[in-house]
Amino acid sequence: MSKTISYLFVAVVLGLGWAMRGHFGHEWGASWAGAMGALAVVLVAKRKDWVRRAPALAALGALGWGVGGMMSYGIVIGYCRSVSFVNSLYGYAMLVVIGGLYGFIGGGLFGLGLESSEKNKPNWPNLIVQMFAGGFLVWGLLIYQMEWFMTPPRSELWAGCMGAALALAWFLNRNSFKRALRVALFSALGAGFGFAFGNFIQLLGNTAEIQYNWWNVMEFTLGFFGGLGMIYAVLTRDWPESVKPSKTGNWIALIFVFLFVPVTNYFNGFTMDHFIELAGKLDIAEVDTYANKQFIFAGIAVLVFGVLALIAWRKCLANDEKLRNYGILVLLLITAIHYNLFCYIKLGTFVSPFTFVHSHSLYIFIIILILFTWFFSLRGIQEFPGKMAKDETGMRWAIILISLVIIIILITFISVNIHYEIPGAHNRF
Repeated sequence: MSKTISYLFVAVVLGLGWAMRGHFGHEWGASWAGAMGALAVVLVAKRKDWVRRAPALAALGALGWGVGGMMSYGIVIGYCRSVSFVNSLYGYAMLVVIGGLYGFIGGGLFGLGLESSEKNKPNWPNLIVQMFAGGFLVWGLLIYQMEWFMTPPRSELWAGCMGAALALAWFLNRNSFKRALRVALFSALGAGFGFAFGNFIQLLGNTAEIQYNWWNVMEFTLGFFGGLGMIYAVLTRDWPESVKPSKTGNWIALIFVFLFVPVTNYFNGFTMDHFIELAGKLDIAEVDTYANKQFIFAGIAVLVFGVLALIAWRKCLANDEKLRNYGILVLLLITAIHYNLFCYIKLGTFVSPFTFVHSHSLYIFIIILILFTWFFSLRGIQEFPGKMAKDETGMRWAIILISLVIIIILITFISVNIHYEIPGAHNRF
């Protein structure tokens, strides 16, 4: 039972992060969500060696899940809304690919951090160069030479992410990081399915004309199932004793996750033009005053939460196990509450009527649910809940992939038969 709750805990945390990412978008919004997912895994695992490397692992989660933020998928979602079976199937299949790339790189880099040991340390500079070269070469080959366009006329950087993912897979395989490769595969499976399934839910909601932010639900399911795949792969394997933590590396990672990522989202997400438009929607007369208050409030939040993160990190270094676990919990809550606060500032939640029609109204309640789940279900677990599971055979992976194909075909069949042409629909062929 505790393992099931651990699965759901991490899935909900990453799902929440991904839902909040929808209000910021791109790489840096996704990186904040990835850090939340990584911290959630460290929290439920309760391994002292992972706790002492928590900032570095959070940074790897942020970088890994953030890479895919360069991919465009708006047009692909439009294909899913087509009344043509072929076009709709193409759209859902490509969502599986895009979500899978998010999950593979995110789960792979994070899993590599978990599997790093004194006996088998990854050559990080080598990996970075290989992923960059692989991404550039595959992108050039598929897009400029073969002209395999997925999202015309938008960015085709999915091909760059695919090249980076292939380079990562080859690196993990030939350097015997089998556990990390397994985390990458299950994260990809979950995120790919979650993206397509979430868009199906969005289509059902739009077709039923139910007023809600169904796009945000789609983003939540990507993170939820991606997180579910990631934590399943982690808790069903024995892991080696982690590499000794680098004090300098942890401090750099701490600054990256709790200062650089928020500051980057601050400058990318908050602009005067945005607040002017928002003030118009909310009938706020003093536009300049309102905008300046939001800038100052968000800036103070960065400083306050940054200081709180430093204090919490010191608790993670304590000899007392309870203090270490509470330190990780506080780091996770700091990350989640800070991101949620940024969402509320950007959306004008503090000066607009409260309503459950907007999905962001639920974020704070989900954070409270996460906190209650920890205290009443997971806090008492004393040991790492993972154990060695049987290796997946080629036959098992074939069954999993065939099942996924059947589900996508079924979803497509239902989609094209429940609506006529709807806004935002596109045909690829």
